[in-house]
Amino acid sequence: MMRHWWVVMIAGLAVCLVSPTMSSINTPVVEMSAEHPATPSTFHVAEYAQPDELLVVDTVYLTDGIAVSERLLPHADGVAFRPGHLAAGVRVAEDGSLSGTPRGPGTYVARVRGCVGVKCSEDDLTLVVYANVPWQPRELTFPGRVGVPLRGEIGIEGGPPGALPTFTVTDHSKLPRGVSIGPDGAVSGTPAAGGVYEVPVQICVAGNCAGVAVQMIIV
Repeated sequence: MMRHWWVVMIAGLAVCLVSPTMSSINTPVVEMSAEHPATPSTFHVAEYAQPDELLVVDTVYLTDGIAVSERLLPHADGVAFRPGHLAAGVRVAEDGSLSGTPRGPGTYVARVRGCVGVKCSEDDLTLVVYANVPWQPRELTFPGRVGVPLRGEIGIEGGPPGALPTFTVTDHSKLPRGVSIGPDGAVSGTPAAGGVYEVPVQICVAGNCAGVAVQMIIV
């Protein structure tokens, strides 16, 4: 009888010792909620997640003393840029537009920051500011014949060394049918009808722009 009593006593003590351990093992993991907020570092990682790239074009060409009319082109839609100064006289707005007037030729590198929601990225933007050197168009009149391929180039004379001009037709309806003017100033195509055409073209050299009329005489 005494031996049976001691066996019962030892079994009871074993149950008491094991119960707290099993309780801790079976306790469920508490999920993150309002009562158990995430640590600040968790939010920091989400806020500054980096997109692959910010800018499609990271170099802008400007002319000293000529007002800026450019806009940054980001890879993603809906990017909001951090406003601020980029170089002497030049600022960037939240929508990526550049404004101001460059003061002093040179090459400037500025760090720009853009965000889509809570995801932000930074990129280096290079601003090449050329000296203000006068320029003028080299050729504005092009004769041609109906049905014969037309070849020519507007081009410029003068301007700062190394600055490439761009040419933009501002009213394509003024072009002869079958003829085009490329962004490099090349005139090409085969005229489909005769006549005298006055084509408005904007020429820009590092942000220094002027409008001209290109004449095409097709017989």
